[in-house]
Amino acid sequence: MQLGVVRAPQRLAPWAYAFTAEVNGPSDELATGRLIVLHDPEGQEAWDGVLRVVAYVRAEVDAELAADPLLPAVGWSWLTDALAATGAEYRALGGTVTDTSSARFGDIAGPARTDDLELRASWTPVDENLAPHGEAFFDVMASVVGLPPVGVTLFSQRQGF
Repeated sequence: MQLGVVRAPQRLAPWAYAFTAEVNGPSDELATGRLIVLHDPEGQEAWDGVLRVVAYVRAEVDAELAADPLLPAVGWSWLTDALAATGAEYRALGGTVTDTSSARFGDIAGPARTDDLELRASWTPVDENLAPHGEAFFDVMASVVGLPPVGVTLFSQRQGF
């Protein structure tokens, strides 16, 4: 996984911090993401609090997975399961999962077709402990590219296989 700090949105809150992440899966799947933490000491009604976490994850998926009509629901469950598994307490969770298929033509011709999954979500942490929220974000990134949960080893990663 590679991390980098990026400029956070300036108009959403008086204080903001953002970083990007890239992770490769066992079959060379690539996921990119961005996690933003917003803080407004006055609070914002839509947030139901003074902090807001915004997550964006994008990954190319294989055509078989992209054809599954349950893909958006599965993508959303990766987030909600990760938040639950890390003990991240939150409220006002909302977001979208979008699956797209693209074909390139003419001067930008490329692969015959690519399929992508995008998850955009935001939620309000119930306290200042943001570690479980960051951990959940990384768990989602791992799920998107097919990495196993922490503590589980893929057979191909074991010696002798």
